[in-house]
Amino acid sequence: MATLFPTLGSLPRSITPGERRFAHRLAEKLEDDYLCWYNVPLGPRQQHPDFVLLHPRRGLLILEVKDWKREHIQRIDRSSVSLLTAQGVKQTANPLAQARGYAMRVVDLLDNDPLLRVPEGRHQGKLVLPWGYGVVFTNISRKAFDQTDLSAVIEPGLTICQDEMTESVDAEAFQARLWAMFKVSFPHILTLPQIDRIRWHLFPEIRVTQGSLLPEQAEAGTMPDVIRVMDREQEQLARSLGEGHRVIHGVAGSGKTMILGYRAAWLAQALGQPILVLCYNVALAAKLRQMVADRGLRAKVSVYNFHAWCVEQLRLYHLAKPADGEGFFERLVEQVIRGVDVGQIPRAQYGAVLIDEGHDFEPAWLKLVAQMVDPQSSSLLVLYDDAQSIYGKRSRRKFSFASVGIDARGRTTILRLNYRNTAEVLAVAYEFARDTLTPEEADEDGIPLVAPESAGRHGPVPEVMRWPNLKSEASFIAGWLKQRRETGGQWNDMAVLYRTRFVAEEIVAALRAGGIPFEWLQEGQASRRFDPNQDTVKVMTMHSSKGLEFPVVAIPGVGFMPYEKADAQDEARLLYVAMTRAMDELVLTCHRQSAFAAKLDMVCDRVAV
Repeated sequence: MATLFPTLGSLPRSITPGERRFAHRLAEKLEDDYLCWYNVPLGPRQQHPDFVLLHPRRGLLILEVKDWKREHIQRIDRSSVSLLTAQGVKQTANPLAQARGYAMRVVDLLDNDPLLRVPEGRHQGKLVLPWGYGVVFTNISRKAFDQTDLSAVIEPGLTICQDEMTESVDAEAFQARLWAMFKVSFPHILTLPQIDRIRWHLFPEIRVTQGSLLPEQAEAGTMPDVIRVMDREQEQLARSLGEGHRVIHGVAGSGKTMILGYRAAWLAQALGQPILVLCYNVALAAKLRQMVADRGLRAKVSVYNFHAWCVEQLRLYHLAKPADGEGFFERLVEQVIRGVDVGQIPRAQYGAVLIDEGHDFEPAWLKLVAQMVDPQSSSLLVLYDDAQSIYGKRSRRKFSFASVGIDARGRTTILRLNYRNTAEVLAVAYEFARDTLTPEEADEDGIPLVAPESAGRHGPVPEVMRWPNLKSEASFIAGWLKQRRETGGQWNDMAVLYRTRFVAEEIVAALRAGGIPFEWLQEGQASRRFDPNQDTVKVMTMHSSKGLEFPVVAIPGVGFMPYEKADAQDEARLLYVAMTRAMDELVLTCHRQSAFAAKLDMVCDRVAV
C-alpha cells in the first residue's frame, strides 16, 4: 500500500469526489515504496499540484485530476479550456499544460542541486531520476475521450480515464498507465538520502535542524551537503492531524516538538484566530518562542509556560494575583480556574491550543486549557511521554483524557522511534532506567508508557568518569567542553545538566576560570532570559532541560543521586531525561559512590562491549 500524505482518513473536506477516488486507487494499487502527496504546497513558490508521486525506480510524476464531464467542455486548446459550470461558462487552464508547468518548475528546482545530477557516464549532468506529468479524468471514459477531439490537445498516453481507475482495475494495468507518462527511463535507483534530498527541496516545511524547523527556503549558495527532513512517519502524521482533539504519545527524541512547530505554522495560515502554545518549563517555552519567531508567526502564535499564561490571564481580565509565598503556583491556578467557572475569564479564546510535554500538566490544568479552544475549530494537540514525567505526583498519570474534556478517541498516535540520540546514548539511558520505564499498555483514552526504539544513528559510548572531588569533576568537564570546541563544535551545542545547586556553583567556577562563555539558567527569574541562539554553554537543572536537546551534554555529580529527599524512582526518571538530552556525546562524572553511579558504570560497560 502506498504512503499517502495526508492519510486517506485525513483528506480535507474540500477534496472532490474524483480526487478522493483516485487517492484510494493510489493507496490500493501501488506498493509501499511509493510516496504520494495530495494538494501539498510544492517548493518555495508553494504551488499546489493535485498529486505528486515519487518512486525510487520509476521517478517523479505530477498529476492534475479533473472531475469534468465531456459535455461540460465547451472549447479546449493547448493552453486553456472553456468549461460549463453552475455559474456559467468559465475559463481555466488546460490541465495538461498546468501539470507540465508544475513539473518544469520542480525540474528547475532539483536541477540546481549538483548532488541530484548524474556525476558521470552517458547521462552525466542529467537529473538522477526521470520525471513526467499527466491528467486524470475521473468522469470521462477512455471511449468518450477517444471519440472526441480531446486527443488533439491532450496526448492520450498522458491521461488516465474513468474506467482505468475503478476499484476492480488490475494493479499492473493501473501502474502501466501511470508510468507510460514518462518519456525516458534511467537505469538508476534512488537511494534513501537522495529521496530525502528531493523531499527537502519539494517541501521546505519538513526541513529540520536539531529538532526545529528551518527557514522555508535555503539562501542561494547555502545548500547543505547533509540534510535532515522529517521521516515519512513524522511527515505523514504532521500532514494528517486534521480537525478535532489529537494526542501524540512519543518517546524522548521522537520529533514531537518538531511536529508541534509544523502544526503551529499550518494553523497560523489556516485559522483567523490566535493560537496558543503551552508547556511547563520556562526554558522550553523560550525555545518554542524562538522557533515561532524564526517562522515569522509571532503575530498569530503566543507561547507561554503554563504558569506565565495563568498570570497573563489574571492580568488581562483584571483579576487579583495571589500573594507571593508558599503555595503561590497552586493558588494562581485555582484563581484562574475560578475565574473561568464564574465567567470572569472567557472560554474559547483560541482557534487552537498546542501543549508540549503534556505529561508535566496536572489533570486540572489540562481540563482548564481544553476549555480555551474554540469549539468551532476544536483544534487541540497534546504531546505526551509518560516516561519523562519527573515532577512526582504519580496520580497525575491515573486519569483518562476524556475525564478532562479531551476527546481524542480515534485520533491518538504513538511514536516509538528515537531520532535525537545515538543508539549508544539511548541504550545507556534506557538500560539505566529500565526498571522504572517498563512499558505499560493502556486503552486509547489512557496514558501508556512507551518503550523507545533507536533510529540506528551511532556515536561514542557514554562514559562515567571518576575523580577525587567535585572540583576535579568540574575541571574535567571544562576541559572536555574545550576539546569539543577545538574540534569544531559551537558553545551553544553544549550543556551541563545538574541536580543540586552546589554542584552547579562548582561547574560555573570552572567554566569561568577556563574562559568558557556560559549561561547559568538558575531556577526562578533568571531562567526567563534563556536565549537558545546565544553561543554559550548552557548550565541548567535536569528539570529545566526537559524538551531541549544538545549535541554534547555533561552531567556532573551523579554520585549525589538519588537525592536523599526524593523518591529513587523519580530520580531515575529525572536522570533518564537528562541523559536523553544528549544527541551525540554524553559524559557523566562522580567522586563518591552511590547506587546510581554503580549502575551507570555497569550499564556503560555493557553497552561498550
